[in-house]
Amino acid sequence: MAQGAVLAMRPAAGDAGRKVTGGDIQIKDQASELRLLFEVSQALNGAASELAGHLDEALALMARYTGMMRGAFYLIAPNGDIVMEAAYGLNPTERRRAHYRPGEGVIGRVAATGMAMAVPSVSQEPLFLNRTKARDLKREDVSFICVPIILDGRTIGAISADRLFADTVRLEEDMRLLAILATLIARAVGVRRDFSARHEAMLEENRRLQAILNQNFKLGRMVGQSKALRNILEEVAQVAATNVTVLIRGESGTGKEMIASLIHSNSLRTGGPFVKVNCAALPEGLVESELFGHERGAFTGAVTGRKGRFEMAHGGTLFLDEVGDMSLATQAKLLRVLQEKEFERLGGGQTLKVDVRLVAATNRDLEKMAEEGLFRMDLYYRLSVFPLSLPPLRKRVEDIMDLAESFAKKFSADEERPIRISSEAYRLLMAYEWPGNIRELENIIERAAVLCGPEGLIEARHLPVWLQGLEDEKEAKTLREAVAALEKRLIDEALAATGGHVSQAAERLGLTERSMGLRMARYGIDFRPFRAKR
Repeated sequence: MAQGAVLAMRPAAGDAGRKVTGGDIQIKDQASELRLLFEVSQALNGAASELAGHLDEALALMARYTGMMRGAFYLIAPNGDIVMEAAYGLNPTERRRAHYRPGEGVIGRVAATGMAMAVPSVSQEPLFLNRTKARDLKREDVSFICVPIILDGRTIGAISADRLFADTVRLEEDMRLLAILATLIARAVGVRRDFSARHEAMLEENRRLQAILNQNFKLGRMVGQSKALRNILEEVAQVAATNVTVLIRGESGTGKEMIASLIHSNSLRTGGPFVKVNCAALPEGLVESELFGHERGAFTGAVTGRKGRFEMAHGGTLFLDEVGDMSLATQAKLLRVLQEKEFERLGGGQTLKVDVRLVAATNRDLEKMAEEGLFRMDLYYRLSVFPLSLPPLRKRVEDIMDLAESFAKKFSADEERPIRISSEAYRLLMAYEWPGNIRELENIIERAAVLCGPEGLIEARHLPVWLQGLEDEKEAKTLREAVAALEKRLIDEALAATGGHVSQAAERLGLTERSMGLRMARYGIDFRPFRAKR
């Protein structure tokens, strides 16, 4: 290496306010430099659970403010390899080539020594390996700068950047600015590592507790750490080993069927059948036949006899979902089975005895229905021997991230590609009220997994428009702004629900079509994207 071809220095993290001038790639003035540092620090906020996306954003900001052609962040892996974490101006193939050992090339030298280096001309520097093959050194001559990322006195990585050919004074200024950015990155990495350590400790504790619990209790597909969920699981553990009838209450989409399955799998009947019946999905004329079976000729079309769900569930568990949708006549027959443990098939005279544990579920107010004469009070008392009330997802906010991640993993397996969720998307998911509960969350993650494409990163723009509108409401400073944000979100929701049909959306909102059009024009809302997403 020729004497003086490379500048090497220990980076200083101060002197952020000095004005830098000259060159297309230099910070234009003090205000621009401070703005860059502010926006990078903002981009790195919240990088605890996900760092790569924030680093990409920081590099894009550097390019916008400085004219940087290429840039990259490297971190030292546990095995000592220096691995590219994020890059700007490099395609995926070039990124994959960026791999160094300590001391290897400029980047390896900086990582090994903790000393910043500036190469005035990459075509003249043997130490510059051009491993990514992103530069044609015969046609392109650029300066190259690399500074270490230092955390707690130890080098943990490096930042590199290409600049247009510059003199040594300006390279020193570039190194100074990159050193300040490296300090910001080091702090973000420190936060991420602290978060990861705490998260791993929590997971390890969870695995330990689950291992103990699973000796006697199978959790199945239950996901979450909230106190509300733990309370439910404690109740399930208490009732599962008994033979009493359970009534599961909760809004649609809260996981009533999963809890019923959990009760069965942890009961003494786990080896027997688990039979499910959705009472709301069966026509009135078929409910009795489905539950109790029928004999040949019992009704038109009954060319053969058929077992009912009670017979199928003999020795196991029968789950009656949406039991509040049963007619009073069917309720009376169900009550008899619960009392006498016997019934007759439709069209038959033989009395059949069954050994069945009943678990029922509903999202309706059975007490009010009983007062109005729509549900038998005696049946209500028989069903609610052990009531379980499932909390809605808005009361389990701590579980939203875990549930979203579990759905992302599920769809990763289905799509045979990794799917991740960005921190911006997580913020929107956490801010939503989830009227459709867990089922709605699963559907939204499944839709976003399709929209995010081969990159596999679910971002805010992949979520439904009414979720994206939550940011506007959150950022509103005045009552007028908050009302406008809410009005815009309601219009978005109505258009999404009607597939972009303005007249139908206006009717849902109680507006005339003309008023709807005026409001859409005010907020710049176009109906066409909603039709495309239908």
